Amino acid sequence: SRKRKRAGLFTNDVRSLLYAFGDVKNPNSETVAVLEDILSGYIVDLCHEASKFSRTAGRAKVKVDDFKFALRKDPQKIGRVEELLAMQKLIRDAKKTFD
Repeated sequence: SRKRKRAGLFTNDVRSLLYAFGDVKNPNSETVAVLEDILSGYIVDLCHEASKFSRTAGRAKVKVDDFKFALRKDPQKIGRVEELLAMQKLIRDAKKTFD
């Protein structure tokens, strides 16, 4: 039911992920398109949910905490978010000491 505004946005990434998880080097284009639709839909839904929490808190901008709150029921995803945020902080601090 959703219109694909930016078709092909994640095509190369989905192909690489499929290959990394054991598929053939050049997976079926229909498989890639379906997975890309699912991925795009998930990202849009997650952004809408984070935006809803942001508006509930009275903010116009969406913050990282809004995404963390939207993912609170999925321990694997929230753990990955925490890991990436810690890595981002580590890289930022390393750049400061290097400069």
